[in-house]
Amino acid sequence: MGREESVMPDRDDLGSAWKVPPSTYLAGRPAEHSIGKPFSLYVAMADGCRIALDVHLPDGDASKGWPTVLILTPYVRRFELAEGANDVEASPNSYRYRDMFCARGYAVVVVDARGTGASFGTRDSFRSPREREDYRAIADWVVAQPWSDGGIGATGISYLGAACDFLASTGHKAVKAIAPLFAVWDTWADNYYPGGMLIKRLALVYDELMLALDHDRRDLRGQFSYFSNPALKGPQPVDADTDGSLARAAVKEHLGNFRMPDFMTEFKFRDDSRPYDPSFTPASFSPFNYLDQIPKDVAVYAISGWMDGAGYANGTLSRYLSLPNAERRVMLGPWDHGARVNVSPWRARVEPELPVLGEVLRFFDQHLAGRDSGLKDEAPIHYFTMHAEEWRAAAEWPPVQGAARLYTAPDGKLATAQPNAPSTVTYQADFGAGSGSQTRYERIAGIDATAYYADWSTRQDQLLNFTGPALERELEIAGHPVVSLWLGSSEPDAAVFVYLTEIEADGTARYVTEGVLRAIHRAEASAPRHYRTTWPWRSFSRAAARPMPIGEPQLLRFALLPTAWRFAKGSRVRLSIAGADADHFVQTPHGRPPLLSVLSGGEKATMIELPTA
Repeated sequence: MGREESVMPDRDDLGSAWKVPPSTYLAGRPAEHSIGKPFSLYVAMADGCRIALDVHLPDGDASKGWPTVLILTPYVRRFELAEGANDVEASPNSYRYRDMFCARGYAVVVVDARGTGASFGTRDSFRSPREREDYRAIADWVVAQPWSDGGIGATGISYLGAACDFLASTGHKAVKAIAPLFAVWDTWADNYYPGGMLIKRLALVYDELMLALDHDRRDLRGQFSYFSNPALKGPQPVDADTDGSLARAAVKEHLGNFRMPDFMTEFKFRDDSRPYDPSFTPASFSPFNYLDQIPKDVAVYAISGWMDGAGYANGTLSRYLSLPNAERRVMLGPWDHGARVNVSPWRARVEPELPVLGEVLRFFDQHLAGRDSGLKDEAPIHYFTMHAEEWRAAAEWPPVQGAARLYTAPDGKLATAQPNAPSTVTYQADFGAGSGSQTRYERIAGIDATAYYADWSTRQDQLLNFTGPALERELEIAGHPVVSLWLGSSEPDAAVFVYLTEIEADGTARYVTEGVLRAIHRAEASAPRHYRTTWPWRSFSRAAARPMPIGEPQLLRFALLPTAWRFAKGSRVRLSIAGADADHFVQTPHGRPPLLSVLSGGEKATMIELPTA
């Protein structure tokens, strides 16, 4: 079997990216402590709101001082179980952290965020600034306990990951290390409005999930595999709430929680504010807004995947580039949101093999528990190159400084040299076309996906395609491909989707990555200090938005989502353009599919720059 047909894993011990691979380190750190039933209680916040939390101590031993890992979740810290369901996991959202860290000498404290689980109060926004203040009070409580050694770390996936940033930004002296996993830096652009385009179902599905959890709507939970077990009842009452009356009262308060579709659609532009609170913008619920409050001595390890939603990898990289903290690290793997799936078509199995939490354990051992884990001898950046199916190490981002330029040309060609003669090709946007149902967008909405872009060979045939010649040698890229698209539109607005595909020698089309930009947001700007990028940045502000002048082509220069990919010798690179993704994004403009014109050659040459050595 040749290399191109062979099945490959994402194992970390097959190359030289690490001096000590995460799997090897974890093998040397076996579980040494038992994990018993936690004790739980309410902690009162400054405004009197009672927050429910569970405390897991190694061996249940409260006589020792343990370093503490905080898990701050809106997805129910623990469920009450139906009678007799003793073999059912009561903490589907947090048990992995409990089992990894508590068994290896860490106290693990799992917290129901305000307005969720058994906690009282209401949620007044996504990642409310009030939650941020709660985290400060919870940290105060932790370090006052006799079982605390005075040090706190935090980790978690997605919402839980951004909560780590919020915790660190309280400036609490006990917070030594955070590991935001698969977490945004900018909630607006990394999650809900990539390229200024609203992901239409995400807010709706998130709302359904939170109704199911916050309102204890067990009839709605079945659609979410993580919470679908019928043995899961309502939120577990704290120990003192013996009849569950307090938990029921807390759930009743949750009926006043914000509703995501109403909330997120108030922010059409990134600088929009609440009508009743001009100071509250999407920055208010985004980690980047609090960069200056994160102490520089906090260690930060951010982890994401190449198929991590609509921009979580962007958030991971911008966090790394923006923070001045001396100790900060990044890992980017062949994973979807939360590393539920190895997304590589050449994977050995669906489940990832690299132990992500094992690497987080090593990080906490180094910066929270005072162990010499050898992490300081490792490169600060590790990333997985798809199709090569190998891990790489790097000292900086981007890891390569060169670029291979490919230009659109007549007859659907993608040329290595810029055509001298100008030409134009038109494409009618199809508002019924889409990228399918097994894509990077499902998992961020809590929807299962396993076979990513398996039907891409058929779907990409319907797009406006430009295809390069067969490669004479392998082409490996790492970073953000950047497209410079000279575009005309028959309408004053348009949604522009650009896809990068590898066409293998046998004709198989492999989705590589994509980018999206709403045409009214084409104006670029300089990235601010607290939001560094190495790719084109834009404000997405209301003032900077400009309708497309009909009949006058404009330059749209924007990045595709980052990736690391090796195009095989004999393969061809394909650049594809579409005017809609009906499966995931709203129509733009509504009911008026534009006729798009793509210019090639001459002074207005459309091209893509592929980051390569």
